Amino acid sequence: MNQWSTRLDALPRLSLAAEPTPIHRATRLRASLGGPELWLKRDDLLPIAFGGNKVRSLGLVVADALRQGADVIITGAGPLSNHVRASAAIAAIMGLRCEVVYWGEPPQRAEGNHLLTRMLGADIGFTGDADRCSVDRGVDALAAEHRRRGEKFYCIPRGGACPLAVLAHVLAVRETLDQLARLDARPDIIFMAVGGGATLAGWLLGTALFGASWRLESVTVSRPSDEALSRAKRLAMEAADLIGCAADLQDVEVAVHDGFIGDGYGAPSKEGQEAIALAARAEGVFFDPVYTGKAMAGYRALIAQGRFERVRTALFLHTGGVPGLFTASVEKML
Repeated sequence: MNQWSTRLDALPRLSLAAEPTPIHRATRLRASLGGPELWLKRDDLLPIAFGGNKVRSLGLVVADALRQGADVIITGAGPLSNHVRASAAIAAIMGLRCEVVYWGEPPQRAEGNHLLTRMLGADIGFTGDADRCSVDRGVDALAAEHRRRGEKFYCIPRGGACPLAVLAHVLAVRETLDQLARLDARPDIIFMAVGGGATLAGWLLGTALFGASWRLESVTVSRPSDEALSRAKRLAMEAADLIGCAADLQDVEVAVHDGFIGDGYGAPSKEGQEAIALAARAEGVFFDPVYTGKAMAGYRALIAQGRFERVRTALFLHTGGVPGLFTASVEKML
């Protein structure tokens, strides 16, 4: 067994999934797109609260909150956040309160993940400030109030990007390698969306620790590519420190591509919606408008540009987020 597997397995975690998420060959989608043989890793099928790899991350993060004796989880992001929806769900399952800070003003209509978070019983507040960083100040203010009252709380950073979340994605790398060996599939590239950076960080670190030979290709959906990559590398090194690992990321090939954010983080794009419709009609698989839809749009464009001419096989990470389709902003683009 790889020495890092033992250290990873020693981390407290919740049993949120009984088996690995599926990997399947997307034959019809590949025929529509051209390019390499295409496989999908289906973290959207994790069996809690509409799934998504935020559930995977929270298996370690909420276990740590319970270990510390927390009664309440405090976190935040935008009103349509996958992380917040998953946090509220797992808090409810584990008997914890969940307090949420959203940036901006309350919307006139609760929809998508915001609606689900309300259903899950989270206490929700809005900062009144469109700056995403206002969430961080709001989380700090709630923490200070709980501290003043002598209550036990646990803060999860905005969007859930933290070292423990990264280690959950390192475990996903190990899971994926085991599955691919059984399938006799050997992807040359792993393709994903990059937002807060924890997923890419986990795949960077996992690729290094387990000696995978693939290249990591990604599309940023939130911030400029150089900032996204720098953030992911920092998170990867912080996660490595948690398991006492002097990780060397230099040998991991990685690229982060700009040009597919559209009007901004969280706003559907025309190219993303086209990619979502293409995948739905080809495979019966729905990507989301914030992450995987834009990533698939990027994958499609890069194929057209000839970037993957020498790539035989690609694995696309479906990180979830399907509730994002059920919003007025998506409806307007149909």
